[in-house]
Amino acid sequence: MRRERSRRRSREWRATALLAALAAGLVACGGGGSDGGTTTKVTPAQSFAKVITPLMTKWGVPGGAVALVKDGRLVMAEGYGLADKAGSIAATADSLFRIASLSKPVTAAAALKLVEAGLLGLDDKVFDILIDLVPAPGATVDPRLPDITVRNLLQHSGGWDRDASFDPMFRPREIAAAMGVATPPDAETIIRYMMGQPLDFTPGAKYVYSNFGYCVLGRVIERVSGKSYAAYVQEAILGPAGIGHMTLGRSLAADRAAGEVAYYDYPGAPLTPSVFTEAGDLVPWSYGGFAIEPMDAHGGWIASAVDLVRFITAVDGLASRPDVLQASTVALMTARPSLPDWASSDWYYALGWQVRPTGTGANWWHTGSLPGTATIMVRASNGLAWAALFNTRPAAADTFMTELDSALWTAVGGVTDWPTTDLFGSHPSPAGTR
Repeated sequence: MRRERSRRRSREWRATALLAALAAGLVACGGGGSDGGTTTKVTPAQSFAKVITPLMTKWGVPGGAVALVKDGRLVMAEGYGLADKAGSIAATADSLFRIASLSKPVTAAAALKLVEAGLLGLDDKVFDILIDLVPAPGATVDPRLPDITVRNLLQHSGGWDRDASFDPMFRPREIAAAMGVATPPDAETIIRYMMGQPLDFTPGAKYVYSNFGYCVLGRVIERVSGKSYAAYVQEAILGPAGIGHMTLGRSLAADRAAGEVAYYDYPGAPLTPSVFTEAGDLVPWSYGGFAIEPMDAHGGWIASAVDLVRFITAVDGLASRPDVLQASTVALMTARPSLPDWASSDWYYALGWQVRPTGTGANWWHTGSLPGTATIMVRASNGLAWAALFNTRPAAADTFMTELDSALWTAVGGVTDWPTTDLFGSHPSPAGTR
């Protein structure tokens, strides 16, 4: 945990320093020209290609996509490499990728929409809402379980620590066997199993990142809205934001969506027992090594890079495009939590976003990672926002993500010729009004 915090602080320091330099006009972008000191004009597409293509080559990443927004306008949307090596199908800005934990800000926005409507309170007790879910017969329930609140789930302070115990979202075969169901179990079965496991710490005592907490939050959204998780998110967040391509992903290659990329394990990755067969046939991690269906609310969506910057501009609190959340809700979503972890920290995890205050506002960001997937999206305090999606996760995933984050900020700093047009119209969405 200390190493992860140090790594994130280092990345955010670089990001903040670059923003400050950009604002002050101190970054020499794209190299100086030789004619009277003029600066070579560098477009976003040129600047990003200069750093993304070499990074993908270095790390053996087959395909990716990046979208960039400035002041609410889509100023760049590019695909890189191959969406599918079979047939040499090129990746495009509209290719669909598993976005992994970039799903969490989407789920948080949906929960906060219910708060806006007065249907849900941040301090509501989660298992009072999920009253119909019961632990396995004979299970011992931790007496602190009823104290978990919606706020705890959003802030990752619900009491689960995957390093101290385990992450149940990646234990489908064991949970299915314990609950007497076929593998892989659905989200509600996983929750029922976990209701019989001891908590790792007292709810609300500290921050510990938890996929499972957001799995529970997805079921809260279902109970309160009266709709499936996906249906409510589409109705309340994605549709109003003009996003029609996003959908929940499927685990197996045979169920790949139209326009979805193929996923690749890193070279030399071992095969793993399938979580979809009782015999545990050996399969690639990306296709059957885990079940994405129960991960819906914490890591299950597939989307394009353009979809994700549409989402950012719909919740960013800026006036450049209409938001789907009220200004007071956006402020609540990004406020510093009253947890001891964040009392003197220069960044914090708010409600679905990591946030670092800057002199001009705040940078928000989230990263995502699954076998076959590496993702990041950023909302910077200077009116810029971007999303980058890739169809593999290198073996040294943390190092790759650090280099990716740095490369994206470098690319932003390298732009000297900003388009005045808006490319959102060139990437229509079936839902689409924005």
